[in-house]
Amino acid sequence: MAASTSDDQRVRLDKWLWAARFYKTRSLAKEAVEGGKVHYNSQRCKPGRLVEHGAMLTLRLGWQEKVVVVDEVSERRRGAPEAEKLYHETDDSLKKREDLSWQRKTMQAAQLPPARRPSKKDRRDIQRFRDHNGI
Repeated sequence: MAASTSDDQRVRLDKWLWAARFYKTRSLAKEAVEGGKVHYNSQRCKPGRLVEHGAMLTLRLGWQEKVVVVDEVSERRRGAPEAEKLYHETDDSLKKREDLSWQRKTMQAAQLPPARRPSKKDRRDIQRFRDHNGI
């Protein structure tokens, strides 16, 4: 059988997501697509949707949302450096993810725990404050 080029290759969306290393297994990729966490050209789709060159995918991975454009179509899972060649992330998506990451880090830094445990007097003051203010 002759090797096919990326133009005439037909690959399912769940298989492409697995090959591009967004998900560890095809079943996880399928569940993500069925669960609405993957949009193909800004629309919900089925796992059997055929991926085309230049398609825009919106992926929600945990707290992150990535918008990627399909550069190549492949059904074979290879190493991470080769998988990165299958797509590129849009500039807006990168900027948005960096901003959200910075916000999460600053919020986490703002909520540092106290340097020490409250003493008996501190606990009494806290309790008196709560009783007085109805907390």
